[in-house]
Amino acid sequence: MSALPESVAKRPVVLVTGADLAPQALALLDGYEVVYAGKTPTADDIVALCGANDPVAVIVRYNGVNAAAMDAAPSLKVISKHGSGTDTIDKTAAAARGIAVRAAVGANAAAVAEQALALLLACAKSVTQLNDRMHAGHWDKATHKSLELGGRAIGLVGLGAIGQRFAKMCDAMGMKVIGFDPFAKDLPDYIRVVDMETLFRESDAISLHCPLTDENRGLLNAASLSRCMKGVIVVNTARGGLIDEPALLAAVQSGQVRAAGLDSFAVEPLAADNVFKGQPGFVLSPHVGGVTSDAYVNMGTAAARNVRAVIEGVEPSAIA
Repeated sequence: MSALPESVAKRPVVLVTGADLAPQALALLDGYEVVYAGKTPTADDIVALCGANDPVAVIVRYNGVNAAAMDAAPSLKVISKHGSGTDTIDKTAAAARGIAVRAAVGANAAAVAEQALALLLACAKSVTQLNDRMHAGHWDKATHKSLELGGRAIGLVGLGAIGQRFAKMCDAMGMKVIGFDPFAKDLPDYIRVVDMETLFRESDAISLHCPLTDENRGLLNAASLSRCMKGVIVVNTARGGLIDEPALLAAVQSGQVRAAGLDSFAVEPLAADNVFKGQPGFVLSPHVGGVTSDAYVNMGTAAARNVRAVIEGVEPSAIA
């Protein structure tokens, strides 16, 4: 077998912890060799691929990047998330090694906000339960009453791009929007900023739109759920670790929580023994809030732009 031309053999490598990237993203990575880890890479797979390819960048789609992977790639300069959440990246290890961590902030905001709205409506209107009953031959018009959301309060934890997009949708439905985010600035007038205790106390529904940190892990737990309004709806399109899952199950079973719409979980894919499986009162989706054809392109191009911005010192907006 003949050797590759020198210009090809020495192209810097970008490792993608997934099986594909949008063509538009690949076009932005012209001049780089793109290596894919596959649809379900393990942490060990990523370490091995880093060792075999010494990438200058890793675009994170599935799983994450730990210190061992960083150590296996001495040329690594940037870890770029194909999305907004960077909790699967060891940011402390990256900082210690001078490796930049970037996120595709806002690239999937519309998609995730729409998923949150879909879950909220499914919970309030019993969409999945009524669908199952209809297919089973029942007609529950005389016995079923749904919840009307207009005039009720939606409490948002996190008021970044996704939270604000969702807030606008809720305001358009006539809901009262309250929110907590110590970092948010220049918010629209229809969002009333409150502290967490007020949010728990006043919300008819709570939707999570914040990153997962050591400080907010288990934010919704037995104690905080007990301080919420009885019959509150819980929606989570952020990170599963924000919720104490057994506590939420108990709260739904007791009626303290009317229903929960969840798109993220503490262990993903959903573990065989997950406490929500088969339980009434839960509307579940497999962390697909940001998975739309438009978001796929937006996240891929943003991740690719962030790679080039760090490696080449070019601002993303200036990259053609």
